[in-house]
Amino acid sequence: MLGNTISKIRLLFHKNRESYFRFYRMLGFFPKNLTYYEQALMHRSVSTRSEKGRTKNNERLEFLGDAILDAVVADIVYKRFTGKREGFLTNTRSKVVQRETLNKLGMDLGLDKLMKYTSLPSFHNSHICGNAFEALMGAIYLDQGYNRCMQFMEKKIIGSYIDLDKLSRIEVNFKSKLIEWCQKNKVELSFELIEQTFDKSSSPIFQTEVLIEGFSAGHGTGYSKKESQQNAAQVALKAIKTDKNFVISILEKKEEKMFSEAETLTPEKANSVKLTEADPHFTALND
Repeated sequence: MLGNTISKIRLLFHKNRESYFRFYRMLGFFPKNLTYYEQALMHRSVSTRSEKGRTKNNERLEFLGDAILDAVVADIVYKRFTGKREGFLTNTRSKVVQRETLNKLGMDLGLDKLMKYTSLPSFHNSHICGNAFEALMGAIYLDQGYNRCMQFMEKKIIGSYIDLDKLSRIEVNFKSKLIEWCQKNKVELSFELIEQTFDKSSSPIFQTEVLIEGFSAGHGTGYSKKESQQNAAQVALKAIKTDKNFVISILEKKEEKMFSEAETLTPEKANSVKLTEADPHFTALND
């Protein structure tokens, strides 16, 4: 409390006092290094160069903030829900850090009004506030450490914007989301049961692997096959979101397979499988 009072007095005469007080109202504390927070609000469309020639935008802070946010939320959920199993804790954390929740948090904090950007592709436009929120967490961590990140989430976010008890009861179907993505991109998806083991109380534990076009997209464990599939699907969705090379590999494999299949068709076979809108089977196949 005394530290914030001293900071207020000192910052009254600072040339960037408006920015400092803006972040104070948002975060509940004064930044030590304002540069981190300003960079957290810089979309890559307005990237600049540092004196050393390095690109400056919020993507690196977003990467760091994503990891810090996962750890902080896991810490909070673990302490809040004592006695709950791993699957419940994992799903509850996922609901907090999922893109829809982070986008809403970014809007609630007013990051959409503070972000610096030019033109945005529609894909990035839908995630800009969530990405900025993650970058903000990265800025807090670099500026003031893990404990301040925890304090920010507990005092400013949980309770004010997120009802953790209510959120924990909401069902999120990661498997359905993954199936929808694969169908949209016309890629092959499968869930493979890898093994079944038992915990110390003899309860069964299942491990599932997700394969997309033959590529391993993630593993998940749970106390039921459904739970393990949901957790594996969640890992796969995160890989799709964060690893562009992984997505490119999947789509390239799909194109390669389609090309290979097309080459094996003789002209007679190719003609025999062609369908037109007049074909009575066309509508049924597209229903």
